Amino acid sequence: MYMKFRMNWIIAVLSLSSLEAIGQHQAVILFPISQVQLLESPFLRAQSLNHSYLLALDADRLLAPFLREAGLPQKAVSYSNWESSGLDGHTAGHYLSGLSMLYASTNNQAIGDRLEYVLAELKRCQDAVGSGYIGGVPGSAALWQEIKAGDIRANSFDLNGKWVPLYNIHKTFAGLRDAYQIAGYEEAKVMLVDMTNWAVDLTDGLSDEQMQDMLRSEHGGLHEVFADVASWTNNPAHRRVAKRFTQISFLTPLLNQEDQLTGMHANTQIPKVIGIQRIAELEGLETWHESARFFWETVVQHRSVAIGGNSTYEHFHPSDNFSSMVKSVEGPETCNTYNMLKLSAQLFQQTADVRYADYYERALYNHMLSSQHPEHGGLVYFTPMRPAHYRVYSQPETSFWCCVGSGLESHAKYGEFIYGSSEQDLYVNLFIPSVLDWKQQGIRVEQRHNFPNTDTIHLKINTTESKDFALHLRKPSWSKRELVSLFVNGQKQKVEENESGYLALRRCWNDGDEVQLVLPMHVGVEALPDGSHYVAFQYGPLVLAASTGDAGMTGLLADDSRGGHIAKGPQVPATEIPILVGAKDSLADAVELISARDLRFALQTNSPTGEKQRHELKPFAQVHDTRYLLYWPYATTLTEAEQQSAQLNDAYLERLEEQTVDHVRVGQQQPESDHAIRFEKATTGALDGIQWRQAHGWFSYQLRNPSGEAKYLYIRYFAEDKHDFTVTINGIQVAHIKSTVPGNAVHDQVIALPSSLASDQEITLRVEANSNNTTAKLTDIRLVKSHPSDGQVSNF
Repeated sequence: MYMKFRMNWIIAVLSLSSLEAIGQHQAVILFPISQVQLLESPFLRAQSLNHSYLLALDADRLLAPFLREAGLPQKAVSYSNWESSGLDGHTAGHYLSGLSMLYASTNNQAIGDRLEYVLAELKRCQDAVGSGYIGGVPGSAALWQEIKAGDIRANSFDLNGKWVPLYNIHKTFAGLRDAYQIAGYEEAKVMLVDMTNWAVDLTDGLSDEQMQDMLRSEHGGLHEVFADVASWTNNPAHRRVAKRFTQISFLTPLLNQEDQLTGMHANTQIPKVIGIQRIAELEGLETWHESARFFWETVVQHRSVAIGGNSTYEHFHPSDNFSSMVKSVEGPETCNTYNMLKLSAQLFQQTADVRYADYYERALYNHMLSSQHPEHGGLVYFTPMRPAHYRVYSQPETSFWCCVGSGLESHAKYGEFIYGSSEQDLYVNLFIPSVLDWKQQGIRVEQRHNFPNTDTIHLKINTTESKDFALHLRKPSWSKRELVSLFVNGQKQKVEENESGYLALRRCWNDGDEVQLVLPMHVGVEALPDGSHYVAFQYGPLVLAASTGDAGMTGLLADDSRGGHIAKGPQVPATEIPILVGAKDSLADAVELISARDLRFALQTNSPTGEKQRHELKPFAQVHDTRYLLYWPYATTLTEAEQQSAQLNDAYLERLEEQTVDHVRVGQQQPESDHAIRFEKATTGALDGIQWRQAHGWFSYQLRNPSGEAKYLYIRYFAEDKHDFTVTINGIQVAHIKSTVPGNAVHDQVIALPSSLASDQEITLRVEANSNNTTAKLTDIRLVKSHPSDGQVSNF
């Protein structure tokens, strides 16, 4: 059935439907990836690695949760890791999207066959369930029955005791959407409409208050997909469900142009904005579009680092304090940038504003491309900005994180933003070697060059007949206007920058016309948005970094443990990090260009003891299997450098890290999920960008002490309210903590473990409020080998 209609559908739809898919009033329409062929470049190599990674995954193992929930015999055992610990089935949705994108990009038969197989199996599951539902959420039948009846028990990262089931099924919704909209499978559209009808039936009986209560649980971008479906069906019920899946408490501050993001789980929020913008397009809601634009401005201008990523420990830290960014080993999350790229593409199509394209280039070259290993194709979750730390890479058989799922898509769609059109005009947004087949106009555009190893972009126009149109070439923000030059067939042209930030060249184009755009590059520095004394070096669109060796890189290739995505090796103390000395604006002068063609540079710094050191710099996306320096501390004088190095040294915290056996960042989704969070009458929140959990009832975690080394329990909490609670380990009380005087202080408490517990490998820790009281707002729980204050048990 699939082979019967597939090719005709692709020819008929993918050349025409992109306008219908994203709205009728866009300034620029991006070309479908089926019309863009990548040529030799790092992006083509990344696409090829993704092809191998996709085929290395066993489709039957990914599909096992769906068959289980449909009551059908499983053909293989489910994968481990997140796929067997509550988020069962989420990867298959990403997998469906990745296959769809790669098939549209390459027309590869093996990818097409795998895509058809996955669709056919999901259709079997949908038919067996009979309601339109498709999903691998454990115990899904009982869960959705409760939800439909109005029995809703929502928290940030669970719904009725399940791990973010709405987020989970969003991946299936999106995968079906992509199989239809990108790869052209009509059957996927039918399946998706039926599944959307199931969602309508599930929620139509819920009040608006119940809907908003449910949306406190992470729900991905469901409203975006519902809006897409509504654009195809014109069914009022589909429009209604799209709007009802919009979280009003999140939207309202954005409508008021208020930044209330500090402390929020970053990647929970970005898909919400993607959906808000999609509904704005569908419904013509200018205020919603402005709220999406405001969010983008806030995140990109005030909350992002040089590579285009954002957040630490998965959360937005205060925009005026990036200290956690340069201290944390859990730096920008790849999923965040994946979603910011989607939002940037939406907003660009609405406005044609060059800023969205500039950000897209930065994030693509520096975060997205660097998140895939250039040899084995492993994918990255966290990219630490902490100096001299490192990244961990996934493996196909062990790692099923969200960033693996989004990575299966990201490296399959590098052609999506390179070209766009507006009426009969052509936009070139990215300078990536590629060929555009502009079928509608009978035009073929070739980019053949070696940018950014060279500063000259070559384009060739092939056309069946002379065509009059404007060619819009992006003038990047990193380029100096007075140095940019443009040639057509060897003749220099007057460079005119339009109001959107593009160089517009209108003429009658003939077959074989050649364009050269020269964009001289220079080394520059970029400080952190909070103005703190750290800088990154850039060369054109590239962020540069230096290797600092490979010592102690524990878990470089991730196992299937719940925390396997975190680089847990020793942290290099701040006092051992080299410091740049000089005024910020002059620091770029310390970088010497060794070879523009090879993109190699040299940097001279001062060691913490004042000695001169020389470092080789290269594009961050080329730095792998090593610790690295991307952000560099700087001081204006040597004396200031010595003082700054001393200030950065926190012996207590460094000792605490060294002695930690297991660690829960309380109130944060992933660390709590990794430690089997259980609770009753407990809530989460954030204060000054720090997450906490508090209970009128109790909450518990499963801690690990594999070598029996832990001798102490360390807890940190906010004592801003009166509290009275006990802490037990394996049922034995180890602490009773009480305060009757409200305050606003942070307290650390270190508790010696009873000798009967110290050697236990599996530890259940429970924090419980005493009668008619509440716990403090706990932020940090650790098992440690020895006391971080050299043996003195303290409460401070």
